[in-house]
Amino acid sequence: MRILRSYGAACAAVVLVIAGSAEAGPKRPNTSGSKAQELDPSRRGAIAGVGIEGRDIISMSDQMARDILSVPDVAGRTTAPRVIIDDAYFRNESTQRINKAIITDRLRVGLNRASAGRLVFVGREFADMVAAERQLKREGVTDVGTTGMTRAQAGADFRLTGRISSLDQAQASTGMIQRYNQITFELVDLETGIVTWSNVYEFERAGADDVVYR
Repeated sequence: MRILRSYGAACAAVVLVIAGSAEAGPKRPNTSGSKAQELDPSRRGAIAGVGIEGRDIISMSDQMARDILSVPDVAGRTTAPRVIIDDAYFRNESTQRINKAIITDRLRVGLNRASAGRLVFVGREFADMVAAERQLKREGVTDVGTTGMTRAQAGADFRLTGRISSLDQAQASTGMIQRYNQITFELVDLETGIVTWSNVYEFERAGADDVVYR
């Protein structure tokens, strides 16, 4: 009987020691991840590869906007021309996956802000939305708004076209990857088909460990 009581007391003591150690023990920090960093999108980031990155998009869109605004046949007209800038005719033929709209959106927004009325932008991708609202007005479901009605939606004088291309080289012995990137931009006259303006943005990079672009 004494043996059983001693054994029970010993077990209880062990349980208390273990419980106390669990409560008093230091908590380990979560080391499986890393703290997010604030980065300047115009500079090389912590993860960089051989493809088109945020810094390239900022640089090329700023460069193209300045160049377009310097062309008299486009931005120097007495009546501001209407321009469509979206990704509908901006093709990606490179080996990199990229959202083309991120390039054309930034170019359009930059031009809209910098042109100060010298260019008028037509949102052709919103044609269905505009058509639906126009129909509601003409059926009397809504009033005509504050700007009145027009005979038709706005036509455009110019539209942006372009192509993203790349040329890749790989060296199996070292794992090095080298890529030449070329992005062409052109404004096409939508009445004559004449290319009124064109420019190209290009760069080449090499690295042993390429990153995955998503």
